[in-house]
Amino acid sequence: MTVRGSDGAGNDRGQGAEPEAGAAGTAPAASAASAASAASAASAQESMTPFDEIYDRPDPRAFFAAFRPLGYRTPHHAQQIHRRLIATGVCATGAGAVLDICCSYGINAALLNHDLTLDDLYDHYTSPRASAMTTGELVCWDREFYRSRRRPDAVPVFGLDAAANAVAYAREVGLLDEAFGENLEVAPPSAALLRAARRIRLITVTGGASFLSSRTFRPLLESAEAPVWVASLVLRTGSYRPIAECLESFGLVTEKAVPHTFVQRRFTSPQERQFAVESVISAGEDPRGKETDGHFHTAAHLSRPAQDTVSFPVTGLVHPS
Repeated sequence: MTVRGSDGAGNDRGQGAEPEAGAAGTAPAASAASAASAASAASAQESMTPFDEIYDRPDPRAFFAAFRPLGYRTPHHAQQIHRRLIATGVCATGAGAVLDICCSYGINAALLNHDLTLDDLYDHYTSPRASAMTTGELVCWDREFYRSRRRPDAVPVFGLDAAANAVAYAREVGLLDEAFGENLEVAPPSAALLRAARRIRLITVTGGASFLSSRTFRPLLESAEAPVWVASLVLRTGSYRPIAECLESFGLVTEKAVPHTFVQRRFTSPQERQFAVESVISAGEDPRGKETDGHFHTAAHLSRPAQDTVSFPVTGLVHPS
């Protein structure tokens, strides 16, 4: 299996992903690549700050309060990439929808479909007004907050995450059209999720890919009634290859957008920095000027039918904002 670089060169080294609660599980050991991915996920769990206490709260305030000091930026980078993908018309036919895997509180949906920035969300959820509210009061405020900023070109977004409270909140405030608190790594998808998957035209992943495998992607792609694009922003600390292999079995070509990388967040400790630098080197990449400077970095992978890679070159879709 080859992961093509956006410069046209073949590259059989994938990239890893951010471990994240709500995406628990390990890749199956069906191949050396998937076994390596499982080992990478286990190593990441031991070496990275888990933040487990903030991923499944009744509302997003603790999430934004924890990540703002660390400069967490992945949804910011994803916002423009996702909008460029939507602009190709990938979701225009057959009432197509986006499925955001490991969607958390619906942050990607908020940024895709509303006139908002990630900094706007940080300001909103860490404001004195938000801090003084009950969750019920925040739900009411958020419904109007997002309704008044809805873009006219908004597209349907479905959310999938094992963090049931988080996806329920996103659905309740209107960010997600469908919400599924399920973990396909440990249990098969519900009938409702499989019905919704028929409409999927674009799958997005901006965190948690190191905990995902074909167990998650295969039933979704088997249910989709038209070709699906998959866009993943994943950490450079492991291998994306097992996922790319699964996608290849559905006729999707995976391209890595090189040489671009995207800052994820600052390290919380010297141990995180050491883990990141050593893991990136082990993956055959160069951490100098990236992880060595104190931040996790992600790489973008875009998987599509071969004809779409020609019609819409990855270099025009994935680049820094």
